[in-house]
Amino acid sequence: MSTNDSQPEEPMGSELPPQDRPEQDVPREAQPAQPARPAEPAASAASAASAASAASAASAADAAPDADQAVAPAQTGRQRLAEGLWPPRVSRAQLIVALLLFVLGLGLAIQVRSNSDSSALRGARQEDLVRILDELDGRTKRLEDEKQQLEDQRKELESSSNQAEEARRQTIEKERQLGILAGTVAAQGPGITLKITDPKGQVQSDQLLDTLQELRAAGAEAIQVNGVRIVAGSFFSDEGGGIGIDGKKITQPYEFKVIGKAQDLEPALNIPGGVVQTLEKEQATVAVTRSAKIVVDALRAAKQPDYARSSSS
Repeated sequence: MSTNDSQPEEPMGSELPPQDRPEQDVPREAQPAQPARPAEPAASAASAASAASAASAASAADAAPDADQAVAPAQTGRQRLAEGLWPPRVSRAQLIVALLLFVLGLGLAIQVRSNSDSSALRGARQEDLVRILDELDGRTKRLEDEKQQLEDQRKELESSSNQAEEARRQTIEKERQLGILAGTVAAQGPGITLKITDPKGQVQSDQLLDTLQELRAAGAEAIQVNGVRIVAGSFFSDEGGGIGIDGKKITQPYEFKVIGKAQDLEPALNIPGGVVQTLEKEQATVAVTRSAKIVVDALRAAKQPDYARSSSS
């Protein structure tokens, strides 16, 4: 029996397609040759592709700011200055220095303001300035005269052969002067008489006090008003429809007898805005008379001090 007879014949129409045929039936030479792809080179290619895409993305990101900078307009000097100043960048040392400078400036401003406000001549009227200058001139002259008298006394003491007798004489003279000021000794000398007539009773005690102060500022050495001796502690008061001096009521006309330099006393009363103009506004009549001899003979009892004692005893 031949081999051809032993193998069954396959029908013609039932041939299997090549892909459905069993592997052993397909000859090796008939299979198409496929190139082998190693696994490692494939992974390297993927890494290279991802690195290339990342690099392109980074270059695109770097190129974007450059494009923005090229498009953005250039800033002006004022804008750059504003950006440099705000928001402020201040250190602690700068804050302390600024605080110290502020306190120093505030102190200087307060000092300047206090000096300006404390000036007594600020905003003064012309009449007040004239009166103040006149008073200053009178006080300067009196101080110079007193200085000259003291120098003369010192020279007499130094040149006198009997210094004890000269000292006693000067002590008696000083006692007499102090008695005049205290009102315990009568006095006479050149001066003025001031008479104030007030028919409507408009003159008040404070106006007479202003008159007294004006006379003292002009150099009055002894004053007597309606028989009452004026001393350092004298005071004026309103006494039931009249005026009182040291508690003693006086009636008008009010007559001031003043010993002093008439050339200084009368102008002091008649300066613009002074005593005479003030009293005349109250419809009072004021008369000032100069005299070569004014007698002030009203006396005050010597009062022994209760607590004060001489430091030499």
